[in-house]
Amino acid sequence: MSAVHVLNGPNLNLLGKREPGIYGSATLDDIRAQLDERCRAKGVSLVFKQSNFEGDLVTWIQEAGAAGAPVILNAGALTHTSIALYDAIKGAQASVIEVHLSNVHARESFRHHSYISPAARGVIAGFGPLSYLLALEAILQNI
Repeated sequence: MSAVHVLNGPNLNLLGKREPGIYGSATLDDIRAQLDERCRAKGVSLVFKQSNFEGDLVTWIQEAGAAGAPVILNAGALTHTSIALYDAIKGAQASVIEVHLSNVHARESFRHHSYISPAARGVIAGFGPLSYLLALEAILQNI
């Protein structure tokens, strides 16, 4: 494995400012720095992206799948609405770990269903920024 792709969906650019009681005070740049440090220690490059647009995420999943690169995906609210992301994961045969900062199952009922989970290798939720690091460790240990 030469690279790990970390893809972030809508509103994750607001981390650190948006509802810190739910999402914490860490910014997306803070999370990127932690993951980059761990990747560098393992000799793996990090591809880290965020978009508020579903189509960008679809394209990036397809690219990662074509490259055979594992994906850590926090699709934000698109988790609960996007059949297109499910189709991209399945169609590109991407190896995806779904992550969430909050425990989505302890929140509003509309957040309890994920279109991504059935296509994902695994799901990690509720550990704040550590959710990303746990997903990365699973990848680095070749789950």
